[in-house]
Amino acid sequence: MDWMADIAREIAREEGLSARLGLVYSEIEPATLLPYLEAGKIAPLEPALPLTAGRIFECDHIVGLLGYEPLADAIKNGADIVFSGRTTDTAVLSAVPLMQGLPAGASWHAAKTAECGGLCTVETRRGGVIVTVDPQGFEIEPLDADNRCTPYTVSAHLLYENSDPFRLKEPGVVLDASDAHYEALDSRRVRVTNSRAEAVPYTIKLEGAGGTGYRTMVFSAIADPKILARFDKWRANLEAHLRYGIANVLRVADGDYGIEFRAYGKDALNPVPADHVPHEVGLMTIVWARTQERATEIAKYCNPVLLHFPLNPDDPLPSFAFPFSPAEIELGRHYEFKLNHVVRVDRPDALARTHFETIGEEALHG
Repeated sequence: MDWMADIAREIAREEGLSARLGLVYSEIEPATLLPYLEAGKIAPLEPALPLTAGRIFECDHIVGLLGYEPLADAIKNGADIVFSGRTTDTAVLSAVPLMQGLPAGASWHAAKTAECGGLCTVETRRGGVIVTVDPQGFEIEPLDADNRCTPYTVSAHLLYENSDPFRLKEPGVVLDASDAHYEALDSRRVRVTNSRAEAVPYTIKLEGAGGTGYRTMVFSAIADPKILARFDKWRANLEAHLRYGIANVLRVADGDYGIEFRAYGKDALNPVPADHVPHEVGLMTIVWARTQERATEIAKYCNPVLLHFPLNPDDPLPSFAFPFSPAEIELGRHYEFKLNHVVRVDRPDALARTHFETIGEEALHG
């Protein structure tokens, strides 16, 4: 967000413009969450486990998905431009109609429908939509004159990134579209009425990620018919051979590294029938370790084995192929999601920080 703010400052300066900029930050310091945790106000979302203080401090970054209120407050406080950190997708579009006093049901439903632009149209790649909210409902139409919205495309969007086709959970509110009525106004416009909203305790979803080490990848290409015919056995033998060497040659304990094999063309994405023999396999080998140097050291140890490992010990050494050289690619730090929880707050802006500034000509001369 700071990067985007720098772009806005640069444009204002170059174009001789001035504007009041509102920056709504949603990143959270780990210690900020401890009082909520101690008060029992943080709950896991499936399949996450109950949160601990240790888990919080494992995170390098934590964000809270803000609702519409901090955005509306920034506008009410005179911001011409509002940049925000993490919010729900719908909060961005619902803010203006809600702060104008329009119904919550229509405002949230309109925002959900328009959140991904043209995905609620017949030809999804032909641009966005314009949505108009009024006291009775909302109307939606494509920006492209040759595109169309239909009752089917509009109603179906409630299933996008949502497990319930009628109910959508947002901070402090649940959209209920079970009685919504979708009417085609003409060949390209749709009107939606009878959407409702229910007030619920205000919660903010927490997302957090932290580093768990470093990874190095080696990719090899295999087209040996004998090995491909018994690939699963070969892969199992390969892993056993490498793990033995890593432990006894490199002296790296099992808990200090990880190794993973992804066979593209075999089962990296989808399993294939047991009797299916692929004509080639791309084997991605990913090594994890606590440092980049150790991950690359292990990958380099694997290198000659990945190029010449036979199916049986007495077989002549086969030759596979590395598509590039050097074969080891350092992937950098490895991250994993650590927070998938909700926190109950007393105010919508409890975990938000808003900064205002004037950019452009007025900032330079004021």
